[in-house]
Amino acid sequence: MESIGHTPQMACVVTCEKDTQLKEEGKQFNRWEGYVDWRDRPAMRGHHGGMLAASFVLVVEILENLAFLANASNLVLYLSNFMHYSPSSAANIVTNFMGTAFLLALLGGFLADAFFTTYRLYLTSAAIEFMGLLILTVQAHVPSLKPPTCALASTETPCQKVSSRKEAMLFIGLYLVAIGVGGIKGSLPPHGAEQFDETTPQGRKQRSSFFNYYVFCLSCGALIAVTFVVWIEDNKGWQWGLGIATATILTSIPVFLLGSPTYRTKIQAGSPITTMLKVLAAAIYNNCKSKNPSNAVMGMEMSPSSNSTETSEGEESNTKVKVPSQTLLEDLKFLNKAIEGKPVSPVLQCTVKEVEEVKVVLRIIPIFMCTIMLNCCLAQLSTFSVQQAATMNTKIGSLKVPPASLPFFPVIFMMILAPTYNHVIIPFARQVTKNEMGITHLQRIGTGLVLSIIAMAVAALVEIKRKKVAVESGLLNSADSLPITFLWIALQYLFLGSADLFTLAGMMEFFFTEAPTSMRSLATALSWASLAMGYYLSSVLISIVKNITSTFRQTPWLSGSNLNHYDLERFYWLMCVLSSLNFFHYLFWANRYRYRTTSLAD
Repeated sequence: MESIGHTPQMACVVTCEKDTQLKEEGKQFNRWEGYVDWRDRPAMRGHHGGMLAASFVLVVEILENLAFLANASNLVLYLSNFMHYSPSSAANIVTNFMGTAFLLALLGGFLADAFFTTYRLYLTSAAIEFMGLLILTVQAHVPSLKPPTCALASTETPCQKVSSRKEAMLFIGLYLVAIGVGGIKGSLPPHGAEQFDETTPQGRKQRSSFFNYYVFCLSCGALIAVTFVVWIEDNKGWQWGLGIATATILTSIPVFLLGSPTYRTKIQAGSPITTMLKVLAAAIYNNCKSKNPSNAVMGMEMSPSSNSTETSEGEESNTKVKVPSQTLLEDLKFLNKAIEGKPVSPVLQCTVKEVEEVKVVLRIIPIFMCTIMLNCCLAQLSTFSVQQAATMNTKIGSLKVPPASLPFFPVIFMMILAPTYNHVIIPFARQVTKNEMGITHLQRIGTGLVLSIIAMAVAALVEIKRKKVAVESGLLNSADSLPITFLWIALQYLFLGSADLFTLAGMMEFFFTEAPTSMRSLATALSWASLAMGYYLSSVLISIVKNITSTFRQTPWLSGSNLNHYDLERFYWLMCVLSSLNFFHYLFWANRYRYRTTSLAD
């Protein structure tokens, strides 16, 4: 009887234990492995991530890019007209500032992967950008912090140059903004892309759509910046334009925080740079140690990395593929040495997975290098193109359009093309190719490179026409507006804007998708680093052209305060030729690249 009395109680205990175990297993199954929420608690499926979380990122990008481009798009005229720099010096300052801002995205991506989360890094970077914009706003508002006004067209009394103290304030403000922008660019795109489940086709398609709409939102912020804010700067004063930018970046912080309950954030996996250096050091040491070629071959045969395929391990797996290029194959064999034999030190102990991750990074570097020249062309949008438009008739009917509002045309085109590409072109391409991607990342980048070549040719032809009008109207030595509409300049903006749409979205998705999960923020930042190096290359090319042409000619191509005396069309033809050579260089590497993930293969 006693045993019968205890049977229901024992059954209840067993049932409860099973229910508890099932609940724990259910919780474990519902967790996003490797992700946490904004309070560092495990991220849960159905509660964190998805398009809702990414939507907050897209809205923040509109505000962030508005704040950045509100002054960057018109900065060259501010430096020329109010700080009294020459056109070429102002162009170099702008390209150096923009280049630094985008290059610092690499630092931002590294910090997001290794030490901070993308969530915390955005908040910190936005605060830094806010401080920089605040300094610039104060300087623009207080007359004593700027050089005295003067007649720019006067040749008898040159304008007083900015003093060292005022210049220091200018550069402190500019480079605080650059630091903040770098951190934001290195953290915000990967933060949005990480919200999607890449293990499902639906998640991968949503992630691809996110990158397209990221460029769309980038354009929305740019549209407001180059129209409304630029008009405010030109008609009401720079202190008001910079004030709007300052308020906008401040507003982006609470907007970003509103999405906190929905975000999932990747757990830091340590420094990816350390892993790369370790693999490279081990490979170099083992190659130096293998003096006898026959011993080297035997070592390769015994190495685990000589297997034809590396099997996947969950979400972070990297599939080893056969690469047809003999040169690239030799490079891969060099890295395989890193796991050959016993390491000289435990610090240099490498795994096959780590070696494969380094191989992936090395494979994408040539593609990255080929995009720099395109971004060098894009640098002209915020420098010489704006200065060209400033010499032309900027009226449309009775409306006077600020020269810095010229990007309005490519921005509008990008805003139309981005959703069209996502909802029309890609679905059609998927049906035709029977491929999940439809159009590959490398095809998108290649299209952008071709458009940049066309843009530089168009820019050269338009400059020839502009100078011809200046000569015929007798205004070659005058600062008066030329009797030619600035809409001619819009043609090169249109082609370069289209190139930017194809290339930027393609690069960001390519680097994010192909990179190992432990270094995705850093890899995505390569898109911005390419832009930075393009701006730096533009500055270097301008300096080289000025030095060489001043040696062999009495009047250099790019020198003086009057743009009508520049041989700008020759500079544009040079850019066209260099871009064409770069495209052939790109084709060499793109044809030999094989996508890491088999579902993304050509």
